[in-house]
Amino acid sequence: MEANSDGTYFYPVKLVTGVLYPDGGRWNWVLDNLSRIWGNPESMSIEIPFTVTDYYAGISPVLFRRFLSFPGLRDGGDLPEWKKAACRLENESRVPRAVNIDPGYVNGARLVLASTKDHAHRVYIGGGIHGEVTLRFRFRKWEPFDYTFPDFAKGLYDEFLSAVREQWILEMESRRNKE
Repeated sequence: MEANSDGTYFYPVKLVTGVLYPDGGRWNWVLDNLSRIWGNPESMSIEIPFTVTDYYAGISPVLFRRFLSFPGLRDGGDLPEWKKAACRLENESRVPRAVNIDPGYVNGARLVLASTKDHAHRVYIGGGIHGEVTLRFRFRKWEPFDYTFPDFAKGLYDEFLSAVREQWILEMESRRNKE
């Protein structure tokens, strides 16, 4: 935990978000709107076809997933607000929604994602939002849990998440060197 200049504390993390979308037009719409809310992305993953489940078939029969990370260290305690903002965007995309936006954060040890759905492996963090440690970084690699979503468990996003983790490490070191 770190102290702000006003004496309050926060848990410094890198804001990331996964986006499921059907086509380039919807991707650009999400990118523009997330940039408006959280600033221009610091990094972007490659586009990966999303084929592990048909749970999101109501959005589109063909979907892609990409991840974004945003600049700076942010307070991990803001995760419920990030998820609420993502839900508002999903609702603005179309009825029913045309995209799925899953914000979370990366630090040196874990990837945490927010959800509106409760489950045994999720912890309620306020405002109707639950947090889930989706992956942990251990022995120099990302490791899934028995409940981890199949696409995450397969390691499809490990390269991107590792790059974000390295950026977190650099920013944390820079903060410490300034003290």
